[in-house]
Amino acid sequence: MVKETGFYDILGVKPNATPDELKRAYRKLALKYHPDKNPTEGEKFKQISQAYEVLSDAQKRELYDRGGEKAIKEGGTGGGGNFASPMDIFDLFFGGGSRMHRERRGKNIVHQISVTLDDLYNGATRKLSVQKNTICERCEGRGSRKGAAQMCMSCHGTGMQVRVHQLAPGMVQQVSTVCHSCQGQGQRISQKDRCKACGGRKILRQKKILEVHIDKGMRDGQKIVFHGEGDQEPGLEPGDIIIVLDQREHPLFTRRGEDLVMSMELQLVEALCGFQKPVQTLDNRTLLVTSHPGELIKPGDTKCVLNEGMPMHRRPFEKGRLIIHFSVVFPQANFLPQHKLKELESYLPEKMEAEQPESMDDDLYIYADLEDCNLENRKRHNHQHYYMDEDDYASTGGVQCQTS
Repeated sequence: MVKETGFYDILGVKPNATPDELKRAYRKLALKYHPDKNPTEGEKFKQISQAYEVLSDAQKRELYDRGGEKAIKEGGTGGGGNFASPMDIFDLFFGGGSRMHRERRGKNIVHQISVTLDDLYNGATRKLSVQKNTICERCEGRGSRKGAAQMCMSCHGTGMQVRVHQLAPGMVQQVSTVCHSCQGQGQRISQKDRCKACGGRKILRQKKILEVHIDKGMRDGQKIVFHGEGDQEPGLEPGDIIIVLDQREHPLFTRRGEDLVMSMELQLVEALCGFQKPVQTLDNRTLLVTSHPGELIKPGDTKCVLNEGMPMHRRPFEKGRLIIHFSVVFPQANFLPQHKLKELESYLPEKMEAEQPESMDDDLYIYADLEDCNLENRKRHNHQHYYMDEDDYASTGGVQCQTS
């Protein structure tokens, strides 16, 4: 039993969610509320990142379940209760590396594309249009003509300014902020010397068409990385474009690792006497699922067909299993007249006779007929009576005794 569910609610999962379910929830929400796509949802993005940071760590999750958010902020894990940067969590999740590594590279671009189970089974190719920053070719990323840029005197070319605040006598705090004079560029360019193509920004926004090849056997959430195709910045290695696959639900099949799982409903006669049922595969073949006469299928039985599951990634000629969960539909009441039921009974295994005490007479039995019952309605009915009885007791003003 968890103390509070706030972090679980933020990610939209139950308190008993598995690590894979947490990853799926974070992936969808982080891409949806990322500041690049939703500039006004910065606080929401931060909450999503903090919730995932805690719940994805087994030790922090156990602490949160026992003591709630207060226990995390008090630093019960030894980390002082501090949360990591939301962008660091995002980049590490989507393969962007650590902050130190990222500072030497341009920004990664993350896109999510929706795919069907058929796409993951057969493979597919999608064309994706992306907007990215590219270095201006006209000024070669200088932002001006050669030699026109001057070092910013406010930050001395660093792009950052350090301010010192006195907190108490003998105690100071240093705060680094982006230089307001050069906007972090470390240099200043006069208006007349700025590049006419990029306006002194050094980069241009351009559209690029990518061909995304989805291999057979890829999974929901798998990443396809285009190295060096991300945003470009002068003096930095280009970032990557990361494509994340988001699988839509299939009406018939559910994927479980390399296996495909489906449900099949049988009539009672099919379960007892055998059947042949066609199943359309994801590559448009037809399997004739067969149970031979004499092979009994019981309600809740699970059977499988070998080599008819998902192809394995990079080994597409090897496949998992097709797993079939069976349910059996019984006929309606009174589907046969009484004399036919006797005939049917003669073909079925004999009934097991109930053990009877030797000394018990027939007239001492109490016969109990079965009726349909709705357990939910029964619970609700009892619940209402419980509260009605409480009200009745409250209105009497206590127990009174009759005296003679």
